[in-house]
Amino acid sequence: MTLTMKPGQGTHRATTKQAVVEIVVPVYNEAADLEASVRRLTGYLAHELPYRYRVTIADNASTDDTLAIAGRLAAELDGVGVVHLTAKGRGRALKQVWLASDADVVAYMDVDLSTDLAALLPLLAPLVSGHSDVAIGSRLATGSRVVRGPKREFISRCYNLMLRGALQVSFSDAQCGFKAMRSDVARRLLPLVQDTNWFFDTELLVLAQRAGLRIHEVPVDWVDDPGTTVDIAATATEDLRGVWRLMKGLTRGDIPIAVVRAELARPALPAAAAPQGLLGQMLRFGAVGVGSTLAYFVLYVLLRLGLDPQAANLTALALTAVANTAANRVFTFGVRGNDGLFGHHVVGLVAFVVALGLTSGSLALLHLLAADASRLVEVLVLGAANAVATAVRFLALKLAMGRSRAPDVVARVRTRATSLNASNVQPAVELALWSLDSGRGECRRPSGGRAGGAQRVRRIDPPRHRGGHPIGRLGVVFAR
Repeated sequence: MTLTMKPGQGTHRATTKQAVVEIVVPVYNEAADLEASVRRLTGYLAHELPYRYRVTIADNASTDDTLAIAGRLAAELDGVGVVHLTAKGRGRALKQVWLASDADVVAYMDVDLSTDLAALLPLLAPLVSGHSDVAIGSRLATGSRVVRGPKREFISRCYNLMLRGALQVSFSDAQCGFKAMRSDVARRLLPLVQDTNWFFDTELLVLAQRAGLRIHEVPVDWVDDPGTTVDIAATATEDLRGVWRLMKGLTRGDIPIAVVRAELARPALPAAAAPQGLLGQMLRFGAVGVGSTLAYFVLYVLLRLGLDPQAANLTALALTAVANTAANRVFTFGVRGNDGLFGHHVVGLVAFVVALGLTSGSLALLHLLAADASRLVEVLVLGAANAVATAVRFLALKLAMGRSRAPDVVARVRTRATSLNASNVQPAVELALWSLDSGRGECRRPSGGRAGGAQRVRRIDPPRHRGGHPIGRLGVVFAR
């Protein structure tokens, strides 16, 4: 790696808030557009940005005159530097420059400047103020204005829709080349990001959300660059592999996101916390049950167009039962990974058989008493039978999952936390199992700890999803 920076970098527009922002422009064979874009960017920053800044051109092993032009710009323009990498990869360049930065906020934008620079200050201000941890430009948020072809629009929307379904993300646009984050957050989060190319953005945002960080979205004005050299098919394939890798890593607990969350996440608001113990489980179970019941009724009505009542009931019940068990493992009882998976679905199957007996029996009894009963009456009877079946299902799943533990996940997270040398939580980072039934975080010091002497620990709440419920039976205890 080579680094060139003209002395006196980042001395523009000193204000009472002496924040420093480093903006990275990753490039690969951009000799044709680089100079005009950098001059336009620095001109805008000098007149409009109220923070000290520097611009770093990150050259990704270009084979044309990109590096030479970048070096000349660094020599001519105050606050412009260049970093040369011998290997390609936009994610690799961003990760390397951001981790080495001593700025307060790090950002990046595509060299084509497709995003209107007027969105830059709204992107940076929430980070400088400390209100947010990560900020992204969004072409899909309300208020954005986008000019691009229907093919790229369709692909972008499908990709972000897939992320919502597969990884339960809440941000609207993962791929817009206009992002920023606080440097302290970057130094803690970036070591967990594995991708070095185009999926880097998505992986970073997914981990940020799972770590409980606040992601600020800015609607942008964005005009597509018709001369882009991005291989859409190859990028889509790479993204799909990345999504699968993230799903596996998060499910198995290979990514120590709980440790990062404990360090960086904002404290939960008391009013937003979901009730714990039996009441909390019943509320979450009820929410899952409402969704399952609605899906069941919709499937039943649709299947009745071509099947008899018993066949339609069996099919609709089987499909929703599998989904219901999977949802309750995660959302109601906080069970993650494959630990006990088979047994839980066996219990779900038994509950399904009970529900099938209740609903089928109620239908049979209804048609015995009133052979010409209407569809509405069928649905009402099935609703009553499902209410009884739901109570049975809750008790069965609670017995199977309510006290599940995840020792393998604890070991993996502890190992990964140690390998990352999380200095901010020294002298010790220990994982505790949370007793969710009692509503208290009960910690047990793992074997091999200090012998003798009193130990002071700080108790924290279990990590939570956006909905307010625990994401698992893992907690972090900091030894004082």
